[in-house]
Amino acid sequence: MTDVMKARRAAVRQARSIRWNPSPEELRELTAQMPNARLTEFNNYNVQTKVVSRSKSSTYIITDSPQEHTDQTLSREVGRHVAELQDKYIRDRDMVVVDGYIGNDPEYRVRARLFIETAFANIAGMQRWLYFDNEGSGGEDWDPELTIIYTPSLEAPGYPDDRLIAVDLDHGVTRVLNSDYFGESKKGGLRMWNKLTFDQGALSLHAGCKVIPTPRGEQSMLIVGLSGTGKTTTTFTRQNESKPVQDDFVGLYPGGRIVATENGCFAKTFALDAEDEPTIHGAVCKPEAYLENVSMAPDGKVDFLDTDYTQNGRAVFRMAALGWHRDARDVTRVNQLLILNRNENIIPAVARLDRAQAAAYFMLGETQGTSAGGKEEAGRFLRVPGTNPFFPLRHEQQGNRFLELLDSCGFEVFLLNTGRVGGPPDNEQSKKVTIPYSSAVVKAIAEGTIEWARDPDFGYEVARSLPGIDDLEILQPRRLYERTGRSDEYSAIVERLRAERRDFLAKYPGLRSEIVEAISG
Repeated sequence: MTDVMKARRAAVRQARSIRWNPSPEELRELTAQMPNARLTEFNNYNVQTKVVSRSKSSTYIITDSPQEHTDQTLSREVGRHVAELQDKYIRDRDMVVVDGYIGNDPEYRVRARLFIETAFANIAGMQRWLYFDNEGSGGEDWDPELTIIYTPSLEAPGYPDDRLIAVDLDHGVTRVLNSDYFGESKKGGLRMWNKLTFDQGALSLHAGCKVIPTPRGEQSMLIVGLSGTGKTTTTFTRQNESKPVQDDFVGLYPGGRIVATENGCFAKTFALDAEDEPTIHGAVCKPEAYLENVSMAPDGKVDFLDTDYTQNGRAVFRMAALGWHRDARDVTRVNQLLILNRNENIIPAVARLDRAQAAAYFMLGETQGTSAGGKEEAGRFLRVPGTNPFFPLRHEQQGNRFLELLDSCGFEVFLLNTGRVGGPPDNEQSKKVTIPYSSAVVKAIAEGTIEWARDPDFGYEVARSLPGIDDLEILQPRRLYERTGRSDEYSAIVERLRAERRDFLAKYPGLRSEIVEAISG
């Protein structure tokens, strides 16, 4: 047995008791016993957590080579102290083990394990739906490649909010201390998986995937975007009876091969509407779904619009709960990739990018911050490299690898604004890019029915005509600014964006020069 395998085995210590891979029914029963779990009108459980979003400032990579990572790090000596602290704590606790796979492709799937306090069984139940089944494997003699050790009740004094997420990439172990937010379990496994895919010559994308039937044949589409940009909505909105393949993360391999990660969905529930998003709404309202931090009345009635506690309400459900989806193993080639950007000024509803522009906007990852990223991000305009906040290595490696894969795969890349043009909601001269508008854009991209014209300011192509959208100001924001007498404001925003983008990309000296030069227009 290798030292790494021994370390993985040692990561799961002898607790006071361990429940090995309880059934979904057992996990639901354990969740029902939690004092902060309440039964909803849908006969599923909603848990109100103390922590309501990811704890980015409390997340560290364990390494003695900090120069290999963009994010903050801790030494291996400190990592050993953290492990000792958590292992000692676990010896007096009742624990649950959930084993499964990240991915379902036999060639690329990764054995994964969650080890968590029984008192937080909802997290185990949610993770159970996202892992692909272990098919009768798992258990004490199983050797997971990735392990999450999760102790929500254990504080980490000296770290931000007395909370710590310690990521040991070499041993495939992430330790979570003092957070009861499910996202740390989900992202903990995927963050480590990010490195595995990169080491295989691929790239992990924070992306949904869907297959759209069209007159020119089925089109396989990837939808890349930060949380809150509409990635899940775009993935599940139906064009031509399209089917979702994956909601949150995929691996993109040379030649365009796609590898799925999860067997379920972790969906935002704020403003979830049965008319606009019937697929997601239907799955969230099934008894087997798990809800987290969704507002509800004493009688169990759920209110998806109430944000008194948090706007970052969530739900987890299996892909099977949708009633229709496609297996990623059926996707043999990617046709289009969409980069979502939730903006409020001069970004058009859709733009077509050349290869270098595609890599540049992929690196820029621009969007308006939402509660999904926590207080550190909410309300701010963000740029997150590769639109992937969970990439654990040097971030410029994402842009360079993306360009390499684009040359290998040959798909088209588009930039979509899922926010507004002309200003924020309180500006009467602004216009919202509605869900129906975005859906029309996706349909037209898949069918190849957009007529294009070059934008003189940014060099990408904007839509001259697009079936389903008659408002040219949504497609070419310059027209809106000219009509409302704000041409000077438009020009000022152009210059500001160019300067800010140059400054941002300059933070990554290892980025290929053609990517940096692509944002000059």
